[in-house]
Order: sequence, then C-alpha cells, then structure tokens
Amino acid sequence: MDTIGDMLTSIRNAVARRLGEVRVPHSNMKAEIARVLKDEGFIESYRIEGEKKRDLVIVLKYKGKRGKDPVLEGVVRVSKPGRRAYVSVDEIPRVRNGLGIAILSTSQGILTGKQARAKKIGGELLCQVW
Repeated sequence: MDTIGDMLTSIRNAVARRLGEVRVPHSNMKAEIARVLKDEGFIESYRIEGEKKRDLVIVLKYKGKRGKDPVLEGVVRVSKPGRRAYVSVDEIPRVRNGLGIAILSTSQGILTGKQARAKKIGGELLCQVW
C-alpha cells in the first residue's frame, strides 16, 4: 500500500474540487512532505489532529482575484513501492524549469531538490510538484 501516493492523490483531488483542506492519516513522512510543501509555498499550512487516531490536515492555498486558482497545479509520485527511484546529486531533476520542486528522502531528512544539490547528496526521489 502506497500511503504517500494516497496522500498526494487526496491533495490532487481536493485541489480539483477547490476544497479548503484535506485530511489524511498521519505519519512522520507525510508530515515532513507537508512541511516542505508549506516552506515552498504550495500549501497554506498543515496541522496534526487527534490523540489515538491522528490525522494530518493540510490547508490548501489558492491565488487570483477571487482566490479560486490553485497554487499547486500538479503533483506526480515518482518512486513507488514496486519500483523505487534513487538519484545521485547529478541526476536530481529540475521540475518545470525551476517552477516546481522535486522532493527527496535523503540521509539528512526530507529535502527539496535544490537543498539536496546544495548539500551535495542524493536520495530517493519521492515526488515532483509544480
């Protein structure tokens, strides 16, 4: 079961329906991906709710005069449970000529492609966002 892929699909579907927020089951990896998305300006915020069954609530961000155009236009899962995608520092892709980001799982945590290039480390290419 691909829980990160499920989270990205939930976000993609919520953006398509112009929802304000999306709720997914919590994990530390998902929370770190949400942190990167927030730091890069693709989502408004995120929070963790619940005691026993914790959920990750992601507040989506919209732009434009009426606030109807989503900031997050697309997201693609690259590394999947059946076929992992590992990249070296030289192979980290530039997403949409720098308009998007690549999210990697490295030995130093979840990083963007730009951060991983600066630290000169590669890792597992989790997804691409634009």
